[in-house]
Amino acid sequence: MDALRAAHTRGAWVMSICSGAYALARAGLLDGRRCTTHWHYSQDLASRYPQIHVDENVLYVQDGTIITSAGTAAGIDACLHLVRVELGANVAAAIARDMVVPPHRDGGQAQFIDRPMPTCGSAPMEALLRWMVENLEHDHSVNELASRLHMSARTFARRFRAETGATPAAWLNSQRVLRAQELLESTELNIDEIAREAGFGHSVLLRHHFAKVLATSPQSYRRLSAASWRKLASGGGSRGLLPWRSPQGCAMAR
Repeated sequence: MDALRAAHTRGAWVMSICSGAYALARAGLLDGRRCTTHWHYSQDLASRYPQIHVDENVLYVQDGTIITSAGTAAGIDACLHLVRVELGANVAAAIARDMVVPPHRDGGQAQFIDRPMPTCGSAPMEALLRWMVENLEHDHSVNELASRLHMSARTFARRFRAETGATPAAWLNSQRVLRAQELLESTELNIDEIAREAGFGHSVLLRHHFAKVLATSPQSYRRLSAASWRKLASGGGSRGLLPWRSPQGCAMAR
């Protein structure tokens, strides 16, 4: 407990996976904060520690420098989120490719997902998701997407949510934010150009969704991304993650 408190006091990232949230709660790090854990434990965690706000309907939560996640798969999503925050979307995507997992699942997605994305049980839906990612700069209505799979709009919306855990609009916005992150890191395009390339059309919408998802502006993200890479290039490196494990879950601090 002392190690976790000390890490938090010095401004380190602290992360829990699954029931590791109990360790953070016991250390007092979650007091007054929003957090999550596996849905099996959410009600028990909330009853044991009424001073914390447990959300059982999300994959992971970042509250300040504390990240909590649901089950094991959601823990991978949370770790990739941390890599994305620290080192950028391109590094996170490269790690995800090596692990053969989706590069980005938004933390607000539901824990109850019939099949993870983008490797869906339905080959037509998987092909559609890939096509959507390749055509983010275009508008996509539910009716248009449904017609591609020869479904009614209602059936398509229900099937899409079952296979991705999100609505088509929310899924597209999360992919567009990810695309904008990549462009901010790897190009010198201005904000208006990035908004168009990512599919937001206007910089106002890009800024709105960036602030909603990442709690920062595109300009600030670009500056932080450049600073991170300068630090790595100079040999500064990134502060490592030191693991601390509970019997069932995992809590980490760096």
